[in-house]
Amino acid sequence: MSILGMPLAVPFLLQAPAAGGGSSLAPIAIQFILIIAIIYFIMIRPQQKQRKKHEESLKALKRGDEVVTSGGVIATIVHIKESAKDGGANRLDDRVTIKSDESRFVVERRAIQRVLSGTAAPATKDSSTSTSAT
Repeated sequence: MSILGMPLAVPFLLQAPAAGGGSSLAPIAIQFILIIAIIYFIMIRPQQKQRKKHEESLKALKRGDEVVTSGGVIATIVHIKESAKDGGANRLDDRVTIKSDESRFVVERRAIQRVLSGTAAPATKDSSTSTSAT
């Protein structure tokens, strides 16, 4: 299969193209386009979908939702103060008042990393069942 450790295909690749032959750039261009398409469908498109889903969940926040901030604080939404800039509402700049235990924080909507539950009621139900089990 090889001569002196060199694969047999290498000498053929090193030969000069035949005179009057087609363009040797066409296969390279096709491979380049295929690589870009694969990168788009494997990396870029899923990330865009995830970002859009996250923004929709932030726009749908309501009072009583349990959230995790980008700083790692787990809290319940108490109040949402919507602000309008330049005549249109940029929903990601709204101020959200959250409550964690005895502390209250005011954060921007974009600082919320994840929504844990629709309401705080299931969390209190779980905590009551864990105390009765012990």
